[in-house]
Amino acid sequence: MASNLSKNLVFGSFAAAGGVALLSLLDLVLKVPFAGSVTMDILFILSAAIVGYLGWDAYKDLS
Repeated sequence: MASNLSKNLVFGSFAAAGGVALLSLLDLVLKVPFAGSVTMDILFILSAAIVGYLGWDAYKDLS
């Protein structure tokens, strides 16, 4: 049985990955909030997807 702290950390990683992906998509499409480069936005989205997958895999292990 997994502790609440472990599950909260996994949910925190989901939230962080979702936030990074959302901000990167907004920046990619609307050039807001960062007006950054397309390459960095794509790399941030890929990184968020990897963290999301790892969080999902860890959550499966906790269940």
